[in-house]
Amino acid sequence: MEATMRATGILPLSIALLLVPAVAGAAEELPRRKPGLWEIHSELNGKPSPVGAIQNCIDEKTDSLLKAGVSDAQSRCELASWAKEGDSYAVKSVCKIGNSVATTQGRFTGSFDSNYRGELHMSYDLPMHGMSKSDMTLTATWLGPCKQGQKPGDIVMPNMPSIPGMSKTINMEDIMKMRDQMKRMQSR
Repeated sequence: MEATMRATGILPLSIALLLVPAVAGAAEELPRRKPGLWEIHSELNGKPSPVGAIQNCIDEKTDSLLKAGVSDAQSRCELASWAKEGDSYAVKSVCKIGNSVATTQGRFTGSFDSNYRGELHMSYDLPMHGMSKSDMTLTATWLGPCKQGQKPGDIVMPNMPSIPGMSKTINMEDIMKMRDQMKRMQSR
């Protein structure tokens, strides 16, 4: 599964998504996204994600699920800051990820009601997946209300390669449950 995640580009996107809650509990309150359907494009080192754009249906509760990782992420971070600077938000973090320490600096610009862009520059003291540095760009656009049949927290990855037992739609609440189960298994 880990090899599949690396191959599809989910791991770098996961790192970026985990970064946001890691710094969310810092000095400034993380801006809330407008409820509805968001489309998120990501690039790693100038190359589009192989899974393509993802769509995320959110409401206030599921947008807050991103913050649920704050305590876990902050326990791995020596530094985590998120500060409003004019019309943008600056992020900085130094976090342990596996055996490596990742240092991230970035900036988010735009409106969390309609569209925003994040540029993240990461370096690793021990290379991760063959990389000692990486640059990630995230571009998110609000598309409107969630589609019929979608529930808040649904993440749709239409270009995701087929993985046995895994749907192209996953739910954030299910991800959090899996994370909690993995934590319990590791603590045994």
